[in-house]
Amino acid sequence: MLANHLQNGIETARFVWSQIPNSEQSEFLDDAVGLSKKNDGSAVESLDYEVIENFAYREQQARRGKLYVSYLLVVKWFFALVIGIGTGLAAVFINISVENFAGWKFSLTFDIIQKSYVAGFIVYVLINLVLVYSSVIIVTQFAPAAAGSGIPEIKGYLNGVDIHGILLFRTLVGKIFGSIGSVGGGLALGKEGPLVHTGACIASLLGQGGSTKYHLNSRWFQVFKSDRDRRDLVTCGCAAGVAAAFRAPVGGVLFALEEVTSWWRSQLMWRVFFTSAIVAVVVRTAMGWCKSGKCGHFGSGGFIIWDISDGQEDYSFAELLPMAIIGVIGGLLGALFNQLTLYITTWRRNHLHKKGSRVKIVEACLVSILTSAISFGLPLLRSCSPCPESDPASGIECPRPPGMYGNYVNFYCSKDKEYNDLATIFFNTQDDAIRNLLSAKTIHEYSPQSLLTFLVMFYALAVVTFGTAVPAGQFVPGIMIGSTYGRLVGMFVVKFYKKPSIEEGTYALLGAASFLGGSMRMTVSLCVIMVEITNNLKLLPLIMLVLLISKAVGDAFNDGIYEEQARLRGIPLLESRPKYEMRNMTAKEACGSGRVVSFPRIAKVSDVISILRSNEHNGFPVIEHTRSGEPLVIGLVLRSHLLVILQSKIDFQHSPLPADPRGGARSIRHDSGEFAKPVSSKGISIDDVHLSSDDLEMYIDLAPFLNPSPYIVPEDISLTKVYNLFRQLGLRHLFVVPRPSRVLGLITRKDLLIEDTENVNTLELQSTGVRSQHQNRRFSTRNADVEHPLLNGLLVPNEISD
Repeated sequence: MLANHLQNGIETARFVWSQIPNSEQSEFLDDAVGLSKKNDGSAVESLDYEVIENFAYREQQARRGKLYVSYLLVVKWFFALVIGIGTGLAAVFINISVENFAGWKFSLTFDIIQKSYVAGFIVYVLINLVLVYSSVIIVTQFAPAAAGSGIPEIKGYLNGVDIHGILLFRTLVGKIFGSIGSVGGGLALGKEGPLVHTGACIASLLGQGGSTKYHLNSRWFQVFKSDRDRRDLVTCGCAAGVAAAFRAPVGGVLFALEEVTSWWRSQLMWRVFFTSAIVAVVVRTAMGWCKSGKCGHFGSGGFIIWDISDGQEDYSFAELLPMAIIGVIGGLLGALFNQLTLYITTWRRNHLHKKGSRVKIVEACLVSILTSAISFGLPLLRSCSPCPESDPASGIECPRPPGMYGNYVNFYCSKDKEYNDLATIFFNTQDDAIRNLLSAKTIHEYSPQSLLTFLVMFYALAVVTFGTAVPAGQFVPGIMIGSTYGRLVGMFVVKFYKKPSIEEGTYALLGAASFLGGSMRMTVSLCVIMVEITNNLKLLPLIMLVLLISKAVGDAFNDGIYEEQARLRGIPLLESRPKYEMRNMTAKEACGSGRVVSFPRIAKVSDVISILRSNEHNGFPVIEHTRSGEPLVIGLVLRSHLLVILQSKIDFQHSPLPADPRGGARSIRHDSGEFAKPVSSKGISIDDVHLSSDDLEMYIDLAPFLNPSPYIVPEDISLTKVYNLFRQLGLRHLFVVPRPSRVLGLITRKDLLIEDTENVNTLELQSTGVRSQHQNRRFSTRNADVEHPLLNGLLVPNEISD
């Protein structure tokens, strides 16, 4: 009979395994982050942040008056308002859902353990398992790009890399509901990174007018179609996500400036600041409404803000040494965390995730069971401690009633006036656990053994959980890890200095800042965020100290966690500083010996099709021969533009001669918006173009569609200068040409100072030389035959990636 039961159990397990979806049955054949498994950047494509000043663009600009420019400015501010409201509401929904799921879970578990701890354990594990299972199902079967924090992908987008799928509507839905399941299920992760991704998705969808696939779009919102305008909106969304996650509007602005963007404009900063302020208003209004008890278990908490304004008032010079030690510990543990997660995630992607969605689901469920068993089981092994003498002025109750917020949890204690210090931080929501670790006037609440046990176990859980197929942020786990060893150091400081004014919670805050600085390598934005969420400006110098130390120590070992994740996902980021080796390299050397693929001005349709099929380049120089037969570069044409021309067929011509023999502009039948690629999608491919045999014998005059003024550098310029130019201007292509033989002019700062005169149709140029001669010389070359040097190469990102 035992054999029969065993056989039935095996058959049941096989049946359950067969019911779990597999990636071969899904239309989304992607890994946990929705990117290619290759690390060469082949799954990504660069964005066109440069303005393509072709004839279509110039005709459109000529038709626009000052009224239309004012209208666009008003729409940009209106979109900033809507992004702030949308991101704030999304954050409110996520937090209310997480707090209610966690509140129901702990209330039910506390009610059951009054009768049986075994039954309470089973219920606790099952609730967490259901929540995590719902999250991983949403990610693997509906929105693969919703896995992880999303910050590396958004950072890559703002760096000029388009990663397909990261800003879609289904990614937004997967991020919101997946975060609710993973965070509510008690995993060692947070919802702050996903909120940044959520804000970016809301901004991107607003910029493109909604989602056409799900019929949730409106042409009234389809105002901004260029990658440059969408980049501004996504920047506002990133700042809104941080402001919503931490109720830190200034920190959100600085996070967008320091961490995710590789460029900045003062005009954009005002809109980003306005968006963050709107988020703060929305969140504050929602919290005020929830204080009346209309939000269930949410109450007045839920958002990550730990008020320690009543903590340590001052600090002595002797305390700077242990605080510096906290910074060193944070740098070491942060660098170790980055390295361990890199190794484990690489192994997971190479061995586990290749087997499909079924393995990802089982892996997340096993991590959920392990986390639940540790958070419930370890406090059972810890003996309870007697409650300290109550201080009515502190407002802290001991022990805490079951299922209620506060310190001193009574868990598996034989007496009423006892509490379990390990359960106070382990068997609790992460937000409440952080409040307990940072709390003031709770000296000797935790024993060193309990804090050390929690530090080791939660650190290991955070490393293992990172990389699973669920939305996951690293802010809250980092704060929990750092505040734990910070409180440990604080306990030793209190014991050594024997000063009653020293608060362990203050050292816990410094530990949290040090670990985040050692792992994420953020300084200014993180410092402001920590001050805003703790409401204690007196600790600003100390936070700055530990952040600088932890970042310096971490940089000695590896890069920040977002850079490591981006490299793991194959995102070709251009970092803030070029590599040292680039100083000894030139642009010509970076181009290599590859032949540049170019088009003549009058190209045969069949030749265009052949060239587009034979390579994957996204930019092609256009060559025109002079009367003497010398080839000259007249501009750059993009693959996306060529595909639009081929698909429409309206610009085909029978003659192999220029449409305008003088080489001037002619009226074209395309609006510049037609050449804009849909956001976060591949757009038109060569396989979408269907031409007849007669069409292939036609010709195209490429002059109206090319960019006549691409950026050009001489061949012997250092690669360091090229790198800085590429990153700061957000370029996609850069021409490398031989050293020019003659100079047409010299532009200085004064040549760029343009003032309006009384006649609005004229401009006064502030020249540096003799005005009449200088201006005449400049304007006399406008219609002259300007010689373009031949190309030595074409630099793209990943050189970077095209």
